[in-house]
Amino acid sequence: MTNTTKRGIILMNLGSPDSTEVKDVKKYLTQFLMDKRVIDYPYLLRKLVVSGIIVPFRAANSAEAYKTIWTDEGSPLITLTRQLQQALQKEVAEPVEIAMRYGNPTMADAYARLLAKVPDLQEVIAIPLYPHYAMSSYETAVAWAQEIHQKKKYPFKLTFVKPFYNDRDYIDALSESMRPHLQQPYDHILFSFHGIPKRHILKRDITGHHCLQTENCCETPSPAHAHCYRHQCLTTARLVAEKLGIPANKWSHSFQSRLGREEWLKPYTDFRLVEFPGEGVKKLLVVCPAFVSDCLETLEEIAERGKHSFLEAGGESFTAIPCLNLHPQWVATIREWIGEFKEGNYNRGLEQKGSYV
Repeated sequence: MTNTTKRGIILMNLGSPDSTEVKDVKKYLTQFLMDKRVIDYPYLLRKLVVSGIIVPFRAANSAEAYKTIWTDEGSPLITLTRQLQQALQKEVAEPVEIAMRYGNPTMADAYARLLAKVPDLQEVIAIPLYPHYAMSSYETAVAWAQEIHQKKKYPFKLTFVKPFYNDRDYIDALSESMRPHLQQPYDHILFSFHGIPKRHILKRDITGHHCLQTENCCETPSPAHAHCYRHQCLTTARLVAEKLGIPANKWSHSFQSRLGREEWLKPYTDFRLVEFPGEGVKKLLVVCPAFVSDCLETLEEIAERGKHSFLEAGGESFTAIPCLNLHPQWVATIREWIGEFKEGNYNRGLEQKGSYV
């Protein structure tokens, strides 16, 4: 295959520390938590909270958690993203690189590698590997890529794949990756999404008066849904459940990985895991659709600590369903998006071509 269009592809993921050493974890946590779209306090307050409270008390525990999932190749998130890069490269002519929002490899590194391969590069298609829009995930990845692009004054055009929470091909791929696990006996399936503070939802409500105002705000059509993380998560869960024919009483959603004492999106995953056995749910399946690559939050928080909590509370069996990772249908989905960019007809997104509505 020949890259006649002078394009390059960058797969963008969250990132990991360079190692499980406390110093590297501290560096990573500081970069992550000092992002104004993650902890959106004024700079001096954010600096005080992150450097004076969170990082000093959290780094050692986080380092131990990373050690439980680290492999000979390093961070599972980085390794799986590289493997996805390699699988996709076999399917497309354009050179494919990876970049992490925090840590290494950086976006500047990815741009440089593409330019080394295609000196007269005309366009970079950046694919943030976040299905749902949140200021602390998709938005910060896009803003960061744009900032580096502008600062370096690169001549090539920069375009982005939109949040794909309701994209038909993504829903189909996620459903098919889950399907084999549904062959085992189970009482319930929990869709556990990464949590965010409620204030983030309100801050990105472009109407100023829709999100979190009523019980069914996420089911009531509104322009706010284009940037509403909660609506998009619930939509993904509903579409997958419908695709797989899961009865309404056999699945639910929750939100994990909260930080601090303020109120985040509910229900909380860690609370639900210990409540389920008392409600008669003894055989539980958990899937984490906010992540496309297995990482600390899926492997340690859910598959290890979450499983332990559920079984200790009286559960009998617990299965953490892997993320999409290298599923062939997921690779094919990304290839399809790239093909649409090449043909000039990429138009996916909320209530647009290629999406369930």
